[in-house]
Amino acid sequence: MIRHIVLWNYVETLTESERKEAGRKMKSLLEPIKELVPGAVEIQVITEGLASGNRDVALISTFETEEALETYQNHPAHVEAGKYVRSVTCNRACMDYEAFVLS
Repeated sequence: MIRHIVLWNYVETLTESERKEAGRKMKSLLEPIKELVPGAVEIQVITEGLASGNRDVALISTFETEEALETYQNHPAHVEAGKYVRSVTCNRACMDYEAFVLS
C-alpha cells in the first residue's frame, strides 16, 4: 500500500466563514475521486484539526500501488480539484511512502 499525505494552510486573506466553505469544497472535490481511480483505497480530507497542529487541512489517502497514486494525480478530476485547492491554500507539504499492512 502507498500512503499519500498532503498538508496545507489556508491563504491568509480568507475569513473564518470562507475557510469553512473552502474546507467543505475541498472535501467535496477530492473525496469522490476514490470512486473514479482503480486502486484508490481511501481518500480523506480533514479540516477540523486540533489547536496543537500548525496546518489547516490534511489529505490522507491510500492506494494499492504507486501506479494507482500516479493515476490519481493525473486524473482529470484531481487536476481540476487542484486548481481550486491552489486558489485557497498555501504552504503545501507532501509525503508519499510505502505503508506495510499488518495482518
